[in-house]
Amino acid sequence: MNHSRTPPRASTAITAITAITAITAVVTASAVVLAGTAPAHAAGPATPAAHTTAVTAESSGTASGATAPSIRFVTISGHGGTKLAANVVAPGGRDGGRRLPLVVLPTSWSVPQVEYLVQAQKLASAGYVVVSYNSRGFWQSGGRIEVAGPRDVADASKVIDWALRHTPADPRKIGMAGISYGAGISLLASAFDRRIKAVVAMSGWADLVDSIYSGRTQHSQASALLVGSGYLTGRPSADLQRYMEAFFTSDLSRESEMIAWGRKRSPSTYVSRINANGAAIMLGNAWGDSIFPPNQYADFYDRLTVPKRLELRPGDHATPEATGLLGLPNDVWRNCRRWLDHHLKGADNGIDREQPVRLTPRTGGRGEGYPSWRAVPSGTRKIPLAGTRRISAGLDSGANGGLIFLSSALDQFAKAPPEVAVPLLPRAHAAVWQSRPYPGRQRVRGTVTLRTTVTSTRARGTVIAHLYDVGPLGRGKLITHAPFTFHGKRPGRPFPVHLELFSTAYDVPAGHRLALVVDTVDSLYIEHNPDGARLTFSSPAGNPSYVSVPLRRP
Repeated sequence: MNHSRTPPRASTAITAITAITAITAVVTASAVVLAGTAPAHAAGPATPAAHTTAVTAESSGTASGATAPSIRFVTISGHGGTKLAANVVAPGGRDGGRRLPLVVLPTSWSVPQVEYLVQAQKLASAGYVVVSYNSRGFWQSGGRIEVAGPRDVADASKVIDWALRHTPADPRKIGMAGISYGAGISLLASAFDRRIKAVVAMSGWADLVDSIYSGRTQHSQASALLVGSGYLTGRPSADLQRYMEAFFTSDLSRESEMIAWGRKRSPSTYVSRINANGAAIMLGNAWGDSIFPPNQYADFYDRLTVPKRLELRPGDHATPEATGLLGLPNDVWRNCRRWLDHHLKGADNGIDREQPVRLTPRTGGRGEGYPSWRAVPSGTRKIPLAGTRRISAGLDSGANGGLIFLSSALDQFAKAPPEVAVPLLPRAHAAVWQSRPYPGRQRVRGTVTLRTTVTSTRARGTVIAHLYDVGPLGRGKLITHAPFTFHGKRPGRPFPVHLELFSTAYDVPAGHRLALVVDTVDSLYIEHNPDGARLTFSSPAGNPSYVSVPLRRP
């Protein structure tokens, strides 16, 4: 039987619809809130560059008595003449012909061009020229959604060209920054435009494939959210439509083609060019990012040889920096400014003397600094996965990674990650191993890895591994998880599985234990378990199964 095309289950379609509905509400709310910071006509058609619309805006970052930054809404010709809706925010009352550092801000996926107006005014008040633009295919910009393809990268350079001709921007002091889609485009642009001297990439991606297809498993909620919002706020390209259809229908005959398409849009593919060009790179992400998990950023950070910084905080996609878009105090944007000040203005603000890897644990406490990502854990604890566990596939055991945005946001603001009652998990559908209670606090830092041996009664299948913090009453709080999908295995023949769970920083209280739970269904992912499939997890003498937990020692 040909299994090259595995249709997703009905639950996946329901999840996709739910995700699309959610993103519609989020995008609409964001647009309304942010539009309140711009002139009423900003949401209308962008005006041609020759007929720019200029306004003056109040700025909380402007010193008393100083002239407020000016705002112009313009149209910029991107690659191939595609019109890009943009705004320019510059210091008011500029004297003489002095050149100023330039910051280019591509907008996030599906968010209007007013997204960064508050932060742009703060940057302008600090002496920057800021140009923000809607990427091609979205809102008032022309073209089709290319998903950070070559045309998007060329657009970034065209925006820089325009700014050098039409603003007092200094060609020697150019930076890029952005959230999500804007972060990815900024990193990619730094590989192809040597004029860029500094990048701040917030809640972005380095490896697009590893972000939405890690463990060879489709991240269905994240992908549905992106595709659905793209249709609602823009015009997807033919390539995007074709590849997403193959993605959601599990067309394995096109898997290698889809992976190549994703690699072309991944900054990690061009890391040698980024290093050669020398732009200083600051990366920021959330531990619970539902769209771009932190592992792929950490791996990319390790490969950078330029001046670099990595910040990881509690939260979900773009939630750590979201309050800064509304002008509220925000550490991500504060450090963004410090990074740009140091690398574009030469400010001696100390950011270059701080430990470059900055982690804030999900369970609270002060931020931690490390000299490198590899230095984050100072030891590991191996939990043996002894014995044999047999489960039936295709039914939800109750262990899961939660819901996109909601679960990690609750973890960020209420310290309430997804929970299960571990003693009540149905052993017919969930393989469970538990450690003994630990007498002292276990500070999990870094990437948990799982090694086990699996035997399936079918050639394909999906498993999801979850690591829980289990209290005395059996209440388990999710520490981390990750999916793994296999195809083309010989039924009845054991095969090894090596899986990296999503990186995290979590403190397990004294008296608690760790539990590994492996099941086969999670609404975050498309699962590939045929009806009636059974899975066996074993620990052969020559290749014992275990979970390796990275720890920070006291």
